[in-house]
Amino acid sequence: MPQDFFSLKLLFLCVAGFIGTMVDSIAGGGGLITVPAYLFAGFSPHLALGTNKLSATFGSLSSSISFFKSGKIYFPLIKYVIPCTVIGSILGVKAVLLMDKQFLTPLVSVMILVVGIYTYFKKDLGMVHSFSFSGRNQIVMGMFFGFIMGFYDGFFGPGTGSFLLFIFIKFFGMDFINASGNTRMLNFTSNITSLIVFLISGSIDYFYGIIVGIFCMAGAVVGTRVAVKKGSSFIRPIFLIMSLAVFVRMIADFVRK
Repeated sequence: MPQDFFSLKLLFLCVAGFIGTMVDSIAGGGGLITVPAYLFAGFSPHLALGTNKLSATFGSLSSSISFFKSGKIYFPLIKYVIPCTVIGSILGVKAVLLMDKQFLTPLVSVMILVVGIYTYFKKDLGMVHSFSFSGRNQIVMGMFFGFIMGFYDGFFGPGTGSFLLFIFIKFFGMDFINASGNTRMLNFTSNITSLIVFLISGSIDYFYGIIVGIFCMAGAVVGTRVAVKKGSSFIRPIFLIMSLAVFVRMIADFVRK
């Protein structure tokens, strides 16, 4: 049995994984908790990202299953979006090896702040589920957004869940709870795709990733059940808080660099 099995570092990461994934399952932004936790625990940046991707995949899978069981994932639409998200994620990971992504930080920071402000002032946004599947136009739009957000997640990442949540609400007429379910499904898709790349590169600590991943699964189950039970009125303020947190974190990182 590894000596670290009973260490405070592992306990700290398990607690961070549980809380981060619980928040992520409700409104996105859980990486703001889990990635810094790995870095604080002494992981190098690449190892932190890769190990976090492994543990986060446990959580996103668990959350996706829970949302599916509650009927909050619309597969007649999402089945067309998933392959585009996979392709986008692969191209995004490849692109990050060739391009400087620093220029994206101020742009994305402004975008996510705008999303948060728009949601705050439009009080009825995401409170009513008016989604109605109309066929080809929605499929094409979903495939487009799936590819773009998959590419973004593979290339850069911060705020992916928040952007997806907003897209499903604004452009598809879903409420927060149904948007959360479909967002989790696409997050799992991009997570598993990116995880494969990290597996190939060897940037994963399997011991920590798997143990913390178990706690991430538990956090995802709790978060999903709370979201389904409490509904959109509960998710909305958490979404606003996490959008602001993503904005502040990105600006702080940009200033430090």
